[in-house]
Amino acid sequence: MSTHPTPQGSGRQAGSANNGAKKVTVPDIISKKTRGEKISCLTAYDYPTARLLDAAGVDISLVGDSLGMVVLGYENTLPVTMEEMLHHTRAVRRGVARALLVADMPFGSFQLGVNDAVANAVRFVKEAGAEAVKIEGGEKRLELIARLAENDIPVMAHIGLTPQSVHALGGFKVQGKTLAAADALLRDARAVEAAGAFSLVLESIPAEVAERITRELKIPTIGIGAGPACDGQVLVWHDLIGLSFGVDPKFVRRYADLRPLLEQAIGRFVADVTGGAFPGEAETTHLPAEVREQWQSRARR
Repeated sequence: MSTHPTPQGSGRQAGSANNGAKKVTVPDIISKKTRGEKISCLTAYDYPTARLLDAAGVDISLVGDSLGMVVLGYENTLPVTMEEMLHHTRAVRRGVARALLVADMPFGSFQLGVNDAVANAVRFVKEAGAEAVKIEGGEKRLELIARLAENDIPVMAHIGLTPQSVHALGGFKVQGKTLAAADALLRDARAVEAAGAFSLVLESIPAEVAERITRELKIPTIGIGAGPACDGQVLVWHDLIGLSFGVDPKFVRRYADLRPLLEQAIGRFVADVTGGAFPGEAETTHLPAEVREQWQSRARR
């Protein structure tokens, strides 16, 4: 089945081009906070999405373990495996030329010991082309963050609502709503910065808490349901374009609703095939006239 492939080659060189745009690096992301420039981040799980994000100028392409819910159909992110994340990170890598590529470390890839976690992070960089990894958790991840930083693997930390802790948290709930919980988030934020994280995702926390964390940290904060004061914002791609199923979280803003459009296109295809309208003459190839005559004469024998 042909999908009009690009020429074969070595991944990024064959399939992506940044049209001369400057490559976004970890120091670039950090310097954006210093300059007061907002950071854009979207999830990507495949090559065509990565191409679209890069062309639009997104700063960070995040291969999130949200893959499990929006692409693979799992109930939550917990079943996602290293091999699934590596597979999709490689696909995104082939579509990214400009954005910083960050890969989520899935549940089970860093909970069983620092040495195993470092080895798994190395796989993301070495095998899949990630330029940084994201790790959920605050103070309890300090040793791992420090080890990765020592080994030149940039870490995006993630606190607040951490989906891999869904059972411990009792569901997908806003975090940091009490004074004690807000203080704990601030401690987590300070600790991961001190350990060497280059940025910090703040998910589903009150805007006032996110604002203070953002003001106190030297590293940039990337918010998702954490208010406008964060240094940047991230959304899940499928939420952004209306291709998620179920109820959208409060923090989602749909910038397009592609689902009805796609359903209409699929319905038209089914109707055209059923009714014999596809393929038509425009989509059909014929034998050259002289060959067709010979072919037809053979059929009459």
